[in-house]
Amino acid sequence: MPLIRLLLAHSAALLIATPLAAQTVDDAMKYPSTERGTVVETAFGQQIADPYRWLEADVRVDPKVAAWVEAQSGFTAAYLAKLPERAAFEKRLNALFDFERFGLPVKAGQNLFFRHNSGLQNQSVLYVRKADGSDARRVLIDPNLWAKDGSTALDGWEASHDGTRVAYSVQDGGSDWRTLRVIDVASGTVLPDLIENVKFSHIAWAGNDGIVYSRFPAPKAGEAFQAVSSNQSVWYHKLGTPQSADRQVYATPDNPRLYHSAEVTHDGRWLVIATSTGSEKGNAIGIASFGKGDWKVRPIVAGLADEWTLIDGVGDTLWFVTSKDAARKQVMRVDLSGAEPKFTVVVPQDDAVLDGAKIVGDRLVPTYLRDVKAELRLATLEGKALGPMALPGIGSVSGVIGEPGEPVGHYAFSGFTQPATIYSFDAGNPASGKVWEAPKLTFDPARFETRQVFYPSEDGTKIPMFLVRRKDLTGPLPTILYGYGGFNISVLPGFSPARMAWLEAGGAYAVANIRGGGEYGEEWHLAGKGPTKQNVFDDFIAAGKWLKANGVTSEQGLAVEGGSNGGLLVGAVVNQRPDLFAAAHPAVGVMDMLRFDKFTAGREWVFDYGYPEKKADWGYLRAYSPYHNITLGKNYPAILVTTADTDDRVVPGHSFKYAAALQAAPIGPKPHLIRIETRAGHGAGTPVAKVIAESADVYAFLAHWTGLKPQE
Repeated sequence: MPLIRLLLAHSAALLIATPLAAQTVDDAMKYPSTERGTVVETAFGQQIADPYRWLEADVRVDPKVAAWVEAQSGFTAAYLAKLPERAAFEKRLNALFDFERFGLPVKAGQNLFFRHNSGLQNQSVLYVRKADGSDARRVLIDPNLWAKDGSTALDGWEASHDGTRVAYSVQDGGSDWRTLRVIDVASGTVLPDLIENVKFSHIAWAGNDGIVYSRFPAPKAGEAFQAVSSNQSVWYHKLGTPQSADRQVYATPDNPRLYHSAEVTHDGRWLVIATSTGSEKGNAIGIASFGKGDWKVRPIVAGLADEWTLIDGVGDTLWFVTSKDAARKQVMRVDLSGAEPKFTVVVPQDDAVLDGAKIVGDRLVPTYLRDVKAELRLATLEGKALGPMALPGIGSVSGVIGEPGEPVGHYAFSGFTQPATIYSFDAGNPASGKVWEAPKLTFDPARFETRQVFYPSEDGTKIPMFLVRRKDLTGPLPTILYGYGGFNISVLPGFSPARMAWLEAGGAYAVANIRGGGEYGEEWHLAGKGPTKQNVFDDFIAAGKWLKANGVTSEQGLAVEGGSNGGLLVGAVVNQRPDLFAAAHPAVGVMDMLRFDKFTAGREWVFDYGYPEKKADWGYLRAYSPYHNITLGKNYPAILVTTADTDDRVVPGHSFKYAAALQAAPIGPKPHLIRIETRAGHGAGTPVAKVIAESADVYAFLAHWTGLKPQE
């Protein structure tokens, strides 16, 4: 799977109130003034005004944009602080986030590594202990010591094969840029090795004294957070040497748009490089044998037509999850012992969607999605089915950890009302699963129900939707509808303390698995990308109509939210049906569909959205672009736009321009605000304290305008 395609997601006594009207807001809110520029461009015979183009400038270097951000932030903070619902949400959120949680354990050599958070720690801590349990766990890396505001995070990490060292990436302020460091496990000493200009990279060990990683050329001064990312290449770093001495392993200077991600099989035999455009589904595969001094990379899969995701390798055999000849994916084995690679289907496509696979011991452990619910199976390395593994209910498996030759594996299971529980299993026995670590909850999951419904979209297509609510409540409830709908990404059942605060307060939560995602394989994705993107919006609007028609929520009780591509979704459907929603929360959204490809990784989203420079694509992009289609004269819902100043995935200029356009338009008396987090990015690495503060603001705002009344 292309690496950067991955995105973007509260027991006091509580009661429900009738929805509030706009009495808490002046008929015309006195927003901070925003200068309207004169930029007008002609595209394909049409004139397009872009009066807020100046807000695209980087807030960290442009004082005019910084002043605008300061004014908007102060205005929004003052409004949110007065919401009567906020104090109750903040109090309950602090309690709901305060539970012990574990990450998946990884065995390397004689050591076992895992993340742990005691509850309200801003960042999870990496611990180590002996795999045989003969010693107590000890802190190896504590990122909470790195920054006073908690905004410097431990991102990825990888233990060396012998477990004596850990290479890890540091993320500062939510940026996609990373710095790589290495720590000695026994002493806890951070080695002098320092690797910079890393972004969208795996960390792979070459033996126990070197790592393989991906990096970009150093950005020009002042352009690190906005310039288009180009010329990524793969490098080898030998421990104890400066980065300037690193050896380039693979690059494609003739095609600077390509991304390259390197992995190493568990036995250290093969280097496997996946080359992609970043967001398009297909990728090429190149391999190099570490047994040869030249490390020459030779292609075994050319072209970008199909998706190939490495599972692992044993000797001269590699296993992949692939979409080749299989829209719902299958497992293929590649024999590299001959002059030419030999491909064999091992686990063929079936009616469920293959979501991933791992080799544990001498077994394949594939994970499937059936109607968006996880299934975990076992099979031999030759593909013979050995049966399913029991899962505790409706939910998702977030990962399987294990390796060839080691029969014990682990996985995490979570649901809408169940935080991630870590299970261990013996790959030789489908019935062997048992709890390794489970969180101690501050709420009772038995009070809530999760059910799945299927509703018709505009064209009759049946769309699955999860509904979550308290069992003891009847009748219409204030409801949040969430969706994403893009990039072949599936929205799976998962736990959120913020969502629990909403549910405990008496609200309902709905997740619509609309087209454009990967819930039913590539066909589902294709039905919601490029020229078919309107299907995504139709699916989401139909979900809102169904929730009202079937008594889940009231006429004035529906809020809508989504992030990143989901922020685009919210902006588009609010423009198309402003009457359907009482409140909206578009987060870190792609809002200018005519210029999204001008910044950072946005150039690769053309494979899902289309090319703004092509007339046909420009036509449909212009037709739904949130920034360009605000419907004047209509009463819009209350809108809280959220973004962050260090978001270099979807640059905050998208949200700045959209919010400015909303505030300038005659679209009714409800508030149209923007909340701008500082030293935060697209979501990853955000400290817990900031997550709680933002969640309290957002859910108080949505509660206020849908009639949900939490009590302290």
